[in-house]
Amino acid sequence: MLSSMETAVKPLRKKTWFLPLILSLLTSSILVIFSLFFTSTSNPFHQTPLKSKTQQNPVFVESKLYIAPTKPVSSIPKLAYLISGSSGDVESLKRTLKALYHPLNQYVVHLDLESPAEERLELVDFVNNEAVFQEVGNVRVVSRSNLVTYRGPTMVTNTLHAAAILLKEGGDWDWFINLSASDYPLVTQDDLLHTLSTVPRDLNFIEHTSDIGWKEYQRAKPVIIDPGLYSLKKSDVFWVSQKRSVPTAYKLFTGSAWMMLSRPFIEYCLWGWDNLPRIVLMYYANFLSSPEGYFHTVICNADEFKNTTVNHDLHFISWDNPPKQHPHFLSIDDYQRMLESNAPFARKFGEDKELLDKIDSELLEREPNGFVTRSWLERSDTNRSIAESIAKNATELKPGPGAERIKTLISGMLSDKDFDAKHCV
Repeated sequence: MLSSMETAVKPLRKKTWFLPLILSLLTSSILVIFSLFFTSTSNPFHQTPLKSKTQQNPVFVESKLYIAPTKPVSSIPKLAYLISGSSGDVESLKRTLKALYHPLNQYVVHLDLESPAEERLELVDFVNNEAVFQEVGNVRVVSRSNLVTYRGPTMVTNTLHAAAILLKEGGDWDWFINLSASDYPLVTQDDLLHTLSTVPRDLNFIEHTSDIGWKEYQRAKPVIIDPGLYSLKKSDVFWVSQKRSVPTAYKLFTGSAWMMLSRPFIEYCLWGWDNLPRIVLMYYANFLSSPEGYFHTVICNADEFKNTTVNHDLHFISWDNPPKQHPHFLSIDDYQRMLESNAPFARKFGEDKELLDKIDSELLEREPNGFVTRSWLERSDTNRSIAESIAKNATELKPGPGAERIKTLISGMLSDKDFDAKHCV
């Protein structure tokens, strides 16, 4: 009897939930149709419309990264310097640093691992005990020295290391300049900053050419190993017997190892969001004299930067013809030619103190062992502290004759009718 009652009840229960289910499905379908309709029209409350399958927005990771904006022309720029040296260079490095110093800029100084520990400690003490450096806080010593050889890739890695420090700790700056203890300025920083305040901040001053000539057979195709990558002692590179072909994925460029690079390009070299800087770096790890090719090849193969080059290294350098591995040491006989070059820097300086003293007195107005102060340091009252003596407004630049020389050099290059046609050729 119970079984027959259960049979009678089950169809009744089915009817009680089946109709509501049908009504619920119909209601949901209507809501979905209305939702789709209003999504495809101008619904003021809907902020994320559905994307069309044909939308062209890139979805790769490099699209999430971008070139950092540069500051507008007319504002005073800030420079970030690497000044590097090796054994026996500590006094030259200190002199070059003081001649280049300005409170608006940032500085990294480096003595390589070949330098005796006493020299590296002397450099640290010099920076720590200089009241101006401590007050402003814009000079850093690389505490863990790198072993640097010009013939191998270690100079490139040291440059990238310094640039990374400056990006991490150096605050806001516009251009990165690499120099050595053998370099010296021919103009004041007031001259340079004043002139650069009228120059677009995305420009990269890097001497370069794609005509690598004899370097294809003597540098690109041979494979070298630099012991500086793994040794604590400096020694010459050695050669691998097997040669390699010239790259086909990118074009090789060569030029000067000394340059002034924009902050966006330095960020690109370190971030390398499309991997080109890392691929090229690995190739140049086995390239003789890689400082003369790495940055040049990267910038001229990067679509974002290849049209930002200015083909000059901002240096006066006296070379043999044809040039050898290293330039001549400059002497007092080169003084007039240095001035006529209009370059803001010169190299290579050796033991000729007479020439440096002449530059200090006639071009920089720098007193022995002092700074090129212009308006940022007022020491007329010896009772005032360094903090009180440093002018609060270091942006009050006082350009001199050097500014006109730099302006002549840079404006001549930028106003060249073929300027846009000379990028990366």
